[in-house]
Amino acid sequence: MIAPQELIERITAAVDYDDCIAIVEAKTQANLRWASSTLTTNGVIAEQTVTVIAFVAVDGGMATGSVSRTNVELDEIVAIAKEAGEVARAAGVAEDQAPLLRDIAVGDWSAAHLATGPDVFSTFAPHLGELFKKSKSDEIELFGYAEHTHVTTWLGSKGGLRLRHDQPAGRLEMTGKSHNRSRSTWEGRATRDFTDVDLSGVDREIRQRLEWQARSSKKAAGRYQTVAPSGAIADLLAYLLWTSPARDAAEGRSVYAKIGEPGKTRIGETLAKLPINIFSDPTYKGLESSPFNLATSSGAFSSVFDNGLAQEKWDFVKDGKLAGLISTRSVAQSTGIAYGAGGDNVIMEVPGSSGDLNTQIAKVADGLLLTTLWYIRMVDPVTSLLTGLTRDGVYEIKDGEVIGAVNNFRWNESPVELLGRISSAGATEITATREFEDLARTATPAVIFEDFNMSTVS
Repeated sequence: MIAPQELIERITAAVDYDDCIAIVEAKTQANLRWASSTLTTNGVIAEQTVTVIAFVAVDGGMATGSVSRTNVELDEIVAIAKEAGEVARAAGVAEDQAPLLRDIAVGDWSAAHLATGPDVFSTFAPHLGELFKKSKSDEIELFGYAEHTHVTTWLGSKGGLRLRHDQPAGRLEMTGKSHNRSRSTWEGRATRDFTDVDLSGVDREIRQRLEWQARSSKKAAGRYQTVAPSGAIADLLAYLLWTSPARDAAEGRSVYAKIGEPGKTRIGETLAKLPINIFSDPTYKGLESSPFNLATSSGAFSSVFDNGLAQEKWDFVKDGKLAGLISTRSVAQSTGIAYGAGGDNVIMEVPGSSGDLNTQIAKVADGLLLTTLWYIRMVDPVTSLLTGLTRDGVYEIKDGEVIGAVNNFRWNESPVELLGRISSAGATEITATREFEDLARTATPAVIFEDFNMSTVS
């Protein structure tokens, strides 16, 4: 296989149009999978993707088009470079055109891909084996997987960009079942290298919830004071961001548009009673991400013309107020909304807050505790109304203690409106989404929602 650096040099040298960006992504992934407290499979996957983005001057401006392939060989280089140019010319003048960056270097361009492999589980796997033994002796079945991915990305251009970034990511999902599978619950963790995964803590959480399920009762649909763990908050944040492109708001097509005032947005408006901050930061400890912007195609969230721009801290909500929306340079110019790429992680924090999930439970006199939100779907992007199901256990809280399990619900809520109904939050912690796995780097607190709408019994 051709080295990524050589591929990029040959592709950019082969083009006969104005500029070209070539992006090579090398990815390796190691995984473990288990069922009934027994390891079932393990392996390593390797793949490489090449994207060629052509920039061609045409009447009225610049056209662009991209082509992606896996495992490009030497004899395919000229063809893929030519095809990208043809796609660009067929597309016509690009709406998102902006000046292309030139002559910028980031990272160790010449180094090889840092492949992951089974060694990443060298500490984790023995502990997992002990957990299996313990669960079998207590008639608990564990199901799940652990996977670790390392992606190395090289971005080079005819105009002199030479950018490289290495991104590790790990994920653990564990389902525990007991009492002949009549009880079931779930726990997840996010990690960069599996050295910080507390399997004892995962086991403790699973056992606690299985024990809570010994007593069950039925609850009617309605609005409840509801404690949500950090992972459920991270899933809701994904949908907050999903509706955040600046152009959609400026054109009145999102929840962040100012009603009755065409062209204006809700930037500066207070969304939360607490001084909540939601932001991305490529230097956030434990969630480090790419220091430069990378886009293989243009869309609502990104522009190929913005490739190579520095990624910096971006404030979405600050002190409870909407502070920014995701905006490319071209959208910023047309709408007046400041450029903001959004970043590759998302963090929510409430300054001065402390404590964990149990701290929030202790504050509730009469309410519910969620485990995860599942099968989330957008009902109305203009109001950001979502619907979904609860999963893996909903529990009743009385006088600050969980007293048993209740039935599952379908819920209907807007995460934007929910920001205004957060009455308490704990300390921010790195967490794992359940529904939106593509959002791999998140940190949020557990919170208490007032009047969370459990719309029907599931």
